[in-house]
Parts: sequence; C-alpha cells; structure tokens
Amino acid sequence: MGSAEVVILGQRYRVKGDYPPEYIQELAEFVDSRLKEVREKSPQITPLKAAVLTALNIADELKRTKREFEAVSKDIKFIEDKAESIIKLFE
Repeated sequence: MGSAEVVILGQRYRVKGDYPPEYIQELAEFVDSRLKEVREKSPQITPLKAAVLTALNIADELKRTKREFEAVSKDIKFIEDKAESIIKLFE
C-alpha cells in the first residue's frame, strides 16, 4: 500500500492506495493535466464543474478503449480459431 502527496489544480492532497507512490503521483499528474485542459478551454468554469467534466471525459475515453479492446480480442479469437482449423488440416 502506498501513499503520496499530490497537487491537483494547486491543491495538495494526501492519497493512499494499493499502488506504489510513484504510480499514485502519475495518476494525479494525469488528472491535473486533464483538468487544466478543461479549464484552458473554459476559464470561467468552476473547479467542481471542471472536475465533473474531466471525469466524464476520462470515463468516455475508458469506455471507448474497453470497446476497442473487446473488438480486438474478438478478432484475435477469430484468427486463432481459423489458425487452429488450418493446422488441423495438416495433421
């Protein structure tokens, strides 16, 4: 279990988790950079609204990545099945 002090939008937080401090710091830097992107596009947005919008953007990215992974996994399974069928022809 790790613990790290991180800075997100200028605020310091002590974050504890099941991962090494370096990984927690990396996650915090990622979130901070995504929040800053949202705030740059909409400087008038409140930090809370920026956080919600950032969370939705990250959730969308995760969902799309999972769908792509599932599609690629199905393609790989199809190719493996075809390869197995071809190998059986030569046995």
